Amino acid sequence: MRNDINIEINDVCEEQCVHNDAVTEVKEKMPNLDTLFTLAELFKMFGDTTRIRIMCALFQRELCVCDLSEILGMGQSAVSHQLRLLRTSSIVKVRREGKSAYYSLDDEHIQKIFELGLEHINEERRA
Repeated sequence: MRNDINIEINDVCEEQCVHNDAVTEVKEKMPNLDTLFTLAELFKMFGDTTRIRIMCALFQRELCVCDLSEILGMGQSAVSHQLRLLRTSSIVKVRREGKSAYYSLDDEHIQKIFELGLEHINEERRA
């Protein structure tokens, strides 16, 4: 309990002093609020283990819902729901072939985001 109190005390300035030059510089460089909202929504898609597992599988190759369902050990309905969310967020794209729907990553940025996150986690474990 005492550590929580110390953290709270250490996380605030002891004296109110705004550095106007720093504030102005940062405000000018920050993306607008709509862009930051969209970025937060993208990162929310990475906040679910099932969606992460789907993305990880799709790094390997294009797969249909049946394949993903088998890989994840989940029902097709549950997998389809997550794929719909990922598609809406432009993380995956779908290609229809006959009666099958094949999913793949929308672009290489998704894999880079995933790999950077994994690298960060593995770095923390080594420390």
